[in-house]
Amino acid sequence: MAGVYKLEIKESQAELKQLLGAQATATGKERMQLLYLLKTGQAATVQTAAQLLGRHRVTAQEWLRRYRVGGIESMLEVKVPPGRTRAIPDWAEKALAKRLQEPEGFESYGEIQEWLEAKLGVVAAYKTVHKLVYYHLASSLKVPRPVSVEQSTEQLSAFKKTR
Repeated sequence: MAGVYKLEIKESQAELKQLLGAQATATGKERMQLLYLLKTGQAATVQTAAQLLGRHRVTAQEWLRRYRVGGIESMLEVKVPPGRTRAIPDWAEKALAKRLQEPEGFESYGEIQEWLEAKLGVVAAYKTVHKLVYYHLASSLKVPRPVSVEQSTEQLSAFKKTR
């Protein structure tokens, strides 16, 4: 008969209910719920279970194929794509963070860009350097505030002593 699954679910209803409650992600809960629906008989076919979950029948069958091959661990495994490699590698980021802690620091993000290229051989865009330093490392450039040429150092030290 078409649509009837031929799968032996090894876990008991109680185990499945406990595993369903232990899932941290929505995808994990959906996949466990599929097994629970089939085990308890709330869904007689894979297509009915898929409709109850709001998923396509092929998706539910794929989850069951993974369960058949590798068990619950395989079914719950979510593959994460590797993504693009970072413009500034971790080792260069650590070296930059260490350099930013020094008292002299940098005067501009362009200077940081030049330092990365000259010392570490890492070529990165200005915007990338700015985002890394300002947002990710939460660091700032070590640029002193402008001081008036008319300002007297004696008056400044006297003011600091009275305050």
